[in-house]
Amino acid sequence: MVSKSYPPVSDEYLAAVGKAKRKLRGLIAEKNCAPLMLRLAWHSAGTFDVSSRTGGPFGTMKNPGEQSHAANAGLDIAVRLLDPIKDQLPILSYADFYQLAGVVAVEVTGGPEVPFHPGRQ
Repeated sequence: MVSKSYPPVSDEYLAAVGKAKRKLRGLIAEKNCAPLMLRLAWHSAGTFDVSSRTGGPFGTMKNPGEQSHAANAGLDIAVRLLDPIKDQLPILSYADFYQLAGVVAVEVTGGPEVPFHPGRQ
């Protein structure tokens, strides 16, 4: 069995993840935007290639060029909704933050608790 290892993160980073989760729960419930946040996380991670172990969630959805790709139509709305929270938590990478938004979206809508492992760049 192959064990997974995750990049180490500081206690300060973990505290920011906890704060982000709380703020994301409020935003997603208030704006009723869980599907949009889950789609952002999916599209952000959708480039991962199992064979080459390349691609994946690197936070590139923050870039207008990535947002303008036809498959990503409308995700600029998600990014704009998330920006005020992200601005409060500069220690978090965009990659972690966008994936965390998807995790919280699943949980807010009654789905299972999704394990979240921070440390994306």
